[in-house]
Amino acid sequence: MNSLTVSPMTLSITFLLVLIGIFISYKEKLGLEKDIIITVIRAIIQLTVVGYALSYIFGLNKGWATLGMIAVIVFNAAWNAGQRGKGINRSFQYSLVAIALATTVTLCVLVFSGSIQFTPSQMVPITGMIAGNAMNAIGLAYRNLNQLFTDRRQSVVEMLALGAKPKTASSDILRLAIQGGMQPTIDSVKTVGLVSLPGMMSGLMFAGVDPAKAILYQIMVSFMLISTTGLASFTATYLAYREFFNDRYQLLTKEAH
Repeated sequence: MNSLTVSPMTLSITFLLVLIGIFISYKEKLGLEKDIIITVIRAIIQLTVVGYALSYIFGLNKGWATLGMIAVIVFNAAWNAGQRGKGINRSFQYSLVAIALATTVTLCVLVFSGSIQFTPSQMVPITGMIAGNAMNAIGLAYRNLNQLFTDRRQSVVEMLALGAKPKTASSDILRLAIQGGMQPTIDSVKTVGLVSLPGMMSGLMFAGVDPAKAILYQIMVSFMLISTTGLASFTATYLAYREFFNDRYQLLTKEAH
């Protein structure tokens, strides 16, 4: 079986693909040229550093190193998710709780079921997938919360005036926020294999793993991601919505929360 060959020369040639994005931004006056260049530079530096760090951690094969790397991934995912919750107090703390919970539950199920082993080479990549998807789901949930509490302000205020508790007055908003966080993952799983060939399955096949086994692993990943985004969206939404109300059950103005 032929293996993929990537060298500095082939990588420099594929940089032409980045130039396409820069050209489109320039032609359409999107103003994204600088962001694209900075993003590419950051990606190269981050991947290089992480690559060497993972090589060291995989070589150690120690439990404490595995847990330490998991903690770093969860913290960074929570930090980035919190940044997407601008205007929501304690968004980082809520994101950390939600991502830590989703990661812990999912990893425990995977380890105790025997699907993966507690080794850095298996735990760290899986944790990255879990935390990354949880981060995206929470970011979408936060955005929906901010937008929906603005759009439906009058409806919420009227329900509060009639004696409803914040949770009851916000029930539709909470449902839509959680749904918005989960929907991209559900759509992705719906079309897996038909529209996109998942990276994990393709990677295993490239590595020479039996296609039947690669398919089973990808199905496991699909189950894992649905659970992850559901738990993360649910937890973050139900923690964060309270920041839109004061202690007297009054809906705060956008500037106040």
